[in-house]
Amino acid sequence: MSHPLYIAFIWHQHQPLYKSPGSGVSLSPSQQYRLPWVRLHGTKDYLDLVLLLERYPKLHQTVNLVPSLILQLEDYIAGTAFDPYLTASLTPDEQLTQQQREFIIQHFFDANHHTLIDPHPRYAELYQQRQDKGQAWCLANWELPDYGDLLAWHNLAWIDPLFWDDPEIAAWLKQGRNFTLSDRQRIYSKQREILSRIIPQHRKMQEAGQLEVTTTPYTHPILPLLADTNSGRVAVPNMTLPKQRFQWAEDIPRHLRKAWDLYKDRFGQIPRGLWPSEQSVSPAILPDIINQGYKWICSDEAVLGWTLKHLFHRDGAGNVEQPELLYRPYRLQTAEGDLSIVFRDHRLSDLIGFTYGAMPAKKAAADLVGHLQAIAKKQRDSHSEQPWLVTIALDGENCWEFYPQDGKPFLEALYQSLSDEPHLKLVTVSEFLEEFPATATIPGGQLHSGSWVDGSFTTWIGDPAKNRAWDYLTEARKMLASHPEATEENNPEAWEALYAAEGSDWFWWFGAGHSSNQDAIFDRLFREHLFGIYKALNEPVPPYLKQPVEIHEAQANHTPQGFIHPVIDGKGDEQDWDKAGRIEIGGARGTMHNSSVIQRLWYGVDHLNFYLRLDFKGGAAPGRDLPTELNLLWFYPEKTMVNSPIPLADVPDAAPLNYHFHHLLEVNLLTQSIQFREAGDNHQWYPRFSRAQVALNTCLELAVPWADLQVPPDYPLRLILVLADEGRFSNYLPENALIPIEVP
Repeated sequence: MSHPLYIAFIWHQHQPLYKSPGSGVSLSPSQQYRLPWVRLHGTKDYLDLVLLLERYPKLHQTVNLVPSLILQLEDYIAGTAFDPYLTASLTPDEQLTQQQREFIIQHFFDANHHTLIDPHPRYAELYQQRQDKGQAWCLANWELPDYGDLLAWHNLAWIDPLFWDDPEIAAWLKQGRNFTLSDRQRIYSKQREILSRIIPQHRKMQEAGQLEVTTTPYTHPILPLLADTNSGRVAVPNMTLPKQRFQWAEDIPRHLRKAWDLYKDRFGQIPRGLWPSEQSVSPAILPDIINQGYKWICSDEAVLGWTLKHLFHRDGAGNVEQPELLYRPYRLQTAEGDLSIVFRDHRLSDLIGFTYGAMPAKKAAADLVGHLQAIAKKQRDSHSEQPWLVTIALDGENCWEFYPQDGKPFLEALYQSLSDEPHLKLVTVSEFLEEFPATATIPGGQLHSGSWVDGSFTTWIGDPAKNRAWDYLTEARKMLASHPEATEENNPEAWEALYAAEGSDWFWWFGAGHSSNQDAIFDRLFREHLFGIYKALNEPVPPYLKQPVEIHEAQANHTPQGFIHPVIDGKGDEQDWDKAGRIEIGGARGTMHNSSVIQRLWYGVDHLNFYLRLDFKGGAAPGRDLPTELNLLWFYPEKTMVNSPIPLADVPDAAPLNYHFHHLLEVNLLTQSIQFREAGDNHQWYPRFSRAQVALNTCLELAVPWADLQVPPDYPLRLILVLADEGRFSNYLPENALIPIEVP
């Protein structure tokens, strides 16, 4: 019997706990939230995802709703949650303080401008004024209607396009300008109305059988690190750990029970699946998950690879080799019983999360369906008796900001194709496990300790700032333990503050790896939750908690912090490059320091292209202030291939200029034309076709398709940039180094 290819989509819906704990323990009916993202993502991302799915009844999916997200949604629905953005939005224009006006100009464009601002002419007009003329100009010149319109558009733009046919919303979109306080109050009411439909819609679709709703430990903690921070050394043996070892495994069943109870109350049944926060697992956490009653969990292919001591390779099309290892559930065997586990296809999940938003919707949907059809063909060719299950699991909210119309055209094209394809069948995880229980087994003790980020915990521990935060948490946890009289029943404030502080998000933003313009707020919130523990116990707050965990300054040089999808127009859009790697050139010592016409270099990747940007001194021009030719030379470490030296005169005989390279892209900065070449025998270079894009305006921007370089996924490359005039070497950058690049 031949099976269709079963596919399990799992969308993870989560926001950090933005509520300031001081408000949570007071008798005040309103609760102060530091940031607005529960409210804004709530109107844009949670309801529409399942409403779209409902139109395609053959397709079944799984959605994970984190308990701390549900509780925050309920505060907004009740009208008791207020964040600074909402407070400003509901303030009469003439009563806005100077401080509020500065805040509005600075923060009310916090959105992807390509997809959320540019489609709305009035919002785009105000954004362009701030970009072109600066914040000080806006503060000096904007009239009250400008503020009123910006306050309205910041809220309107986050309402999902699926709801634009609502008569009131359609009227506001058409109105465009001259919004009053009354308009903004009605927009806020509309937001609450959309939020109020989220949980009932999920419950309804689960009861109808089209949806499975899963849960996560209460406040999204990294359970293996709660059990023992030393588990960080399983994947990274030389990891620098916090000064104090955090070992509070007794907190794990508390997080699991609170999630279970909240789920049962909101959905009228018990949960079957658990999404461990950040797909983080370890042998130590399995007994508590089993004892609470959960039937299955999910993690990442990297965790499976470490567990099986098997490196998953991909073919030239990006599809997994030995797919039968990845595309099946496993049974984790422990003394407490068994637990099923599925592992996501990392690349397919990332394509939705980070790349398809930059492609035309139908082409992106066809690409994903094409991958699934290729896997289905492999399954048929294998004549496997066991059905395969492809798990695609990712954040269900953050990626859509980068898609036109919040991903609606992409999802419609994808869902229609999947409905029409007889060899592909979308299922919930529990549906699949009930029909095809896991037969492959893994001893529980053999399970790797890691997460969906590189199969390790380095995103949350090991960095000096992250470790400092763990030490602060350890001290607070010890203080709570020294008060055995403070139980969850008689002192819930202390315990709620602890659970909040144990959440993963604070550690995510501390230190290297991730950054946003709200790092200082996350730092403050973490310390406020720790404050809450001491305050609830009537203990003095340690002085160090009154200082930030780290200094929040933008780093000059840093590696890429995520995928980027810049528009190649030579304008260097700040949002397009905010997650790119950055190397300061102008201030470096040595050869470039003398002229430093090139100020900095930006670089980054997505699944389609490598991206490069060069910033020049104001007014600098090729042929006058800098050479006319820019050469990109690609070096492939540990790969056997034909390589040739740099084909320029007067190249210094010093590393890395005396290396041999395999690909060369020459850009003429005067004409913006390109020549692409590949190394051949006898130190020759041969022309090759390239689809690289180049644009020079206020800066130079380049996109080089991975298809030009013909490299497989997960491959390391190195790049050097060489400037030349009339074929003669002039200079190179970065100095004494190669740019390290990882193909996704």
